[in-house]
Amino acid sequence: MPSTEGPHGTGKRVRKHDSRAARAALPEPVRKLIDDYERHLSLERGLSAHTVRAYLGDVVSLTGFVDANGGRFSALDIGTLRAWLARQREEGASRTTLARRAAAARTFTAWAHRAGALATDPGGRLVAPRAHRKLPGVLRAEQASEVMRFSAAGAEQRDPVALRDSAIVELLYATGVRVSELCGLDVGDVDFSRRVVLVLGKGGKERVVPFGVPAETAVRAWLDEGREKLAVAAKGKAEAALFLGARGGRLDPRAARRVVHDAVGSVPGANDMGPHGLRHSAATHLLEGGADLRSVQELLGHATLATTQLYTHVTVDRLKAIHDRAHPRAR
Repeated sequence: MPSTEGPHGTGKRVRKHDSRAARAALPEPVRKLIDDYERHLSLERGLSAHTVRAYLGDVVSLTGFVDANGGRFSALDIGTLRAWLARQREEGASRTTLARRAAAARTFTAWAHRAGALATDPGGRLVAPRAHRKLPGVLRAEQASEVMRFSAAGAEQRDPVALRDSAIVELLYATGVRVSELCGLDVGDVDFSRRVVLVLGKGGKERVVPFGVPAETAVRAWLDEGREKLAVAAKGKAEAALFLGARGGRLDPRAARRVVHDAVGSVPGANDMGPHGLRHSAATHLLEGGADLRSVQELLGHATLATTQLYTHVTVDRLKAIHDRAHPRAR
């Protein structure tokens, strides 16, 4: 069985979440290779900082495993890759986690082969359990309306933070954008004449997403009555940002998540969710309203139609539940 010692076999286990310490403990040539890979992910592929961190965490885990077991990365083979995944499975990693780590390893070894660090690409033969692809709970349409009403009621006092929070919730649900995309919006990205917003998505790809009258009203109120009051503290640092934090800087995704959690938590019986749950809800309600899959794919910025097709499972399940309750011959 592979050793559980740290990267240099000292017997000291590096904590899983301490990726920096594990990376620093790797041999210098491996650290340099990971540095080059990080630049590749960030600059050449244009991935978000969050995605880059996730990729690097898995790569550090793999290279640390190789080093701890006395191997050399240049001699990495399929047997070592499988042993690495087997160790994670023994430690309780889920099918989803194993699938993600296998994908990260395949991407890394393919790049390392192209870069000349590996003579062959062993990752091409690595197979992991298929992840269980499932969506979190979504809001019913009436629950979503309640969430919007709660946010709008808070904004009636014209408090700048409440105005901002109402605009955040309305725009997230109206457009289905990711929270990182929302926080990256600038004031100039909103076109009120056409009622669309220009979104910079994954991989640096731009797309135009429409929004409705309620979102327009909420965003206008924030810009007209709330934003300037929070911008005073920014000192010009975030003058272009559409949404600002309480101290005037560009809104942090964590703050946006808290806003959504609080708004959804105000509705009895609603599933606890953050911005991603509103994104799922928006997609589900679009399909239930008759939108076609290809249009929803474009709106959400999905790279493949297969990702968007997950939402059809939700709508079909809901139709089945309604049929079971309402049709006289359902049972």
